[in-house]
Amino acid sequence: MSDGAEPARLDLPAWAHRFAAEWSPTLARVLLGLVLAWFGYHELVAPALWTGYVPGVTSGSQVAVAAVLVHGWVLLVLAVSIIAGVALRLVAAVAALLVLQIVITLTITGGLTDLTLRDVGVLGLAVCLTGGSKQRAVLSD
Repeated sequence: MSDGAEPARLDLPAWAHRFAAEWSPTLARVLLGLVLAWFGYHELVAPALWTGYVPGVTSGSQVAVAAVLVHGWVLLVLAVSIIAGVALRLVAAVAALLVLQIVITLTITGGLTDLTLRDVGVLGLAVCLTGGSKQRAVLSD
């Protein structure tokens, strides 16, 4: 600020800071799991809508449908594991690699679009979870 004034700060109580610090990684984990589950579910119930994203094969082929179905199951398994907190860092790393592959494929086939940038955000969330060690509500770590 040119007038030398300090920007207004939101002073939260100490308990709010602690709550956010303790539970925000868990919220991030659950939200990532929900995104993966959403796309996995939709790939399983309507694979024909997703076959155009399978690189290297004709979109109407049985190979493309099978690839989408396998991808959908992988997304669902990753989602359940992430939400439950089972082997979280390993599963988040696998999810990050899977989403990286999606981002690369989308960028190569369609360029940098809003769809691609959304997935870059999902990728960032998965990468952040691979390094996090403080999680609440996990079955195992």
